[in-house]
Amino acid sequence: MSFANLGLNPSLLKTIEKSGYTTPTAVQVEAIPAALAGHDLLVSSHTGSGKTAAFLLPSLQRISAASGKPGKGPRVLVLTPTRELAQQVEKAAWTYGAEMNRLRTAVLVGGSPYALQLKKLKDPVDIVVATPGRLMDHMESGRIDFSRLEVLVLDEADRMLDMGFIDDIQTIVARTPESRQTLLFSATLDGVVGNLARKLTRDPQRIEVATPVQREARIDQRLLFADNFSHKNKLLDALLRDTELNQALIFTATKRGAEELAESLYEQGFAVDALHGDMQQSKRNRTLQRLRDGRTRVLVATDVAARGLDVAGITHVINFDLPRQAEDYVHRIGRTGRAGRTGSAVTLVNHSEKRLVRDIERYTSQTIRIDVIAGLEPTPRADKPATSRRPSFGDKPKKPFAARGNDRFDGARKASPGTGHKPRPAAGSSGAPWSSGFRNEGPRTNAGPSRRRFSE
Repeated sequence: MSFANLGLNPSLLKTIEKSGYTTPTAVQVEAIPAALAGHDLLVSSHTGSGKTAAFLLPSLQRISAASGKPGKGPRVLVLTPTRELAQQVEKAAWTYGAEMNRLRTAVLVGGSPYALQLKKLKDPVDIVVATPGRLMDHMESGRIDFSRLEVLVLDEADRMLDMGFIDDIQTIVARTPESRQTLLFSATLDGVVGNLARKLTRDPQRIEVATPVQREARIDQRLLFADNFSHKNKLLDALLRDTELNQALIFTATKRGAEELAESLYEQGFAVDALHGDMQQSKRNRTLQRLRDGRTRVLVATDVAARGLDVAGITHVINFDLPRQAEDYVHRIGRTGRAGRTGSAVTLVNHSEKRLVRDIERYTSQTIRIDVIAGLEPTPRADKPATSRRPSFGDKPKKPFAARGNDRFDGARKASPGTGHKPRPAAGSSGAPWSSGFRNEGPRTNAGPSRRRFSE
């Protein structure tokens, strides 16, 4: 089947051909004709399935005809969970709508100047792509109206709900015309997403595209157990001195954690940057460009970098903190080993986090190999003093951890021959692989990263 069989007009077919696309994906084959027919859609599809074109192409065809309603509000509204995704959607809209006369778009996201967004909203706009929080800001200030809205798209609805946007989404939808067409795209249509979908749509067509069987990514996954924060930092230091490391992406649980860890690594001489959701968009763009150019060898980030980041030089992903959701683990480690390359994913785990590890293993249907670094083995739990926990009334003596059916994790605390990390060169050694480019070799000052790299 070709795009010409889907009912798209000649101008869109021309831009599709110029973009190099010849055959529609499974989700496009099902979603585009249904959307062109005016149906509400509930679409379950995986990342990389072509869903952006699946909702943009029919929406662009719809707004190619003049609106019969007065006003200057958007005719198409696309809600996305992140700034990066919003920018990707707008870029795709310009690509597919290149043959349209005076296509006007606006991206309303946090981290970008209000002035530019307000300027875009002063004139009639065809497509608005927004994150829920920033869109709510404009709505509360009376700067946007939805009287002309024809199509509402919720892209990655499951992720928006995971991020706590359900109240904002419901408020936004309540302000839109009931006559709108609603297109909801999500990795799953179960649970909370399904409940929300039933409230937002009218007699929707449900489209579920099975995730294709893909070849197993060549990512070596390992667990390293840490006794405490100091031990975790020593493990991280050893990992960053691996001779096979080209660029590393380190994930932390919080924005503050990313800043503090990046500052600590900077003080140790590493060429490092931080990336998180509180940064201005211009700063985030410069940070990512330095990473792509190879000037940054270590990027410390929150889960804002877990999706959409594609940098060929990333050889190692290190989970300094475990992700909150098992799905986020998959997206994190997917930043390495891309396009057929090999990669290494190392997760630093506290002994109290074994349940989270099991959740990840159940989700991925894979067992993550437990490893140790020679000289940095975790302390056996049995060696801890009995006073490490205040006994509760009625406590009964417990069997040693290994005797309670956790031999796999217990084995991690014993160094086994052949599984140790590569020898770490002595500090100051002229042969240290990180001495040319891996460390920041420029003149050092007392100004920390908060006054240099992180404040640009």
